[in-house]
Amino acid sequence: MRTTTVLVVFLISFTAFSTNYDWGKTGHRATGEIAETYLTKKAKRAVSSILNGESLALVSTYADEIKSDKKYKGFSPWHYVNFSFDKKYGEEAPSEYGDLIQGIEKCISVLKDEKSSDLDKTFHLKMLVHFLGDLHQPLHTGRGEDKGGNDIQVQWFRDGSNLHRVWDSDMIDYYGMSYSELSINTAELSRSEIENIETGTIVDWVHESQQLAKKVYDSANVGEKLGYKYMYDYFPIVRSQLQKGGVRLAKILNEIFG
Repeated sequence: MRTTTVLVVFLISFTAFSTNYDWGKTGHRATGEIAETYLTKKAKRAVSSILNGESLALVSTYADEIKSDKKYKGFSPWHYVNFSFDKKYGEEAPSEYGDLIQGIEKCISVLKDEKSSDLDKTFHLKMLVHFLGDLHQPLHTGRGEDKGGNDIQVQWFRDGSNLHRVWDSDMIDYYGMSYSELSINTAELSRSEIENIETGTIVDWVHESQQLAKKVYDSANVGEKLGYKYMYDYFPIVRSQLQKGGVRLAKILNEIFG
């Protein structure tokens, strides 16, 4: 009887505090859908051809879906990047296993290479869509020692969660919109605002995301109960990051495909 009780408690704890790695499905799909609206006609045709007509929203979760297949294990470190908050990327030795920046650059390189096979282009385009979403979830540029906030246990209303999961999916799920509803209910951006979002390099965008990560770490204490006030204060940032991810993904694809 005691063994059964311990097992049940373990399973409940594991379910409540299981590790999350990026925006949930809804967030990734919203970013992919937003990107579609900013593609040039030429880029849209190229993307559709490479993906055999599938949408960016549909393929946006592919990089998570393949995690259960051991042959793709080497791509896991591409979902995040960790470096000291008082450093710039490159001032410390990069991970020998790769990271989010290296992953994005590899995807772009394959897509630009005319010698790449159709299969390689399809795979790396799907991965690129996902990784641009990951880049804009601030805790993907968080601290390695707490797994980007996964080890910071909090309560989301009455349920056990962690800081990473709150930003991945708890706030998005609580808001209750589908990915298509999120994508069409974004801020109206002027041409100059779009250009401002597009400005910079991948590394610049990572530094920007890391600055947000610092704010996220300061936003909650271990064991704190988060709810309505937290949504009010921080969900606008989530929505903004989803939109930025879409605009910047489109910028990259437009540069690759014209």
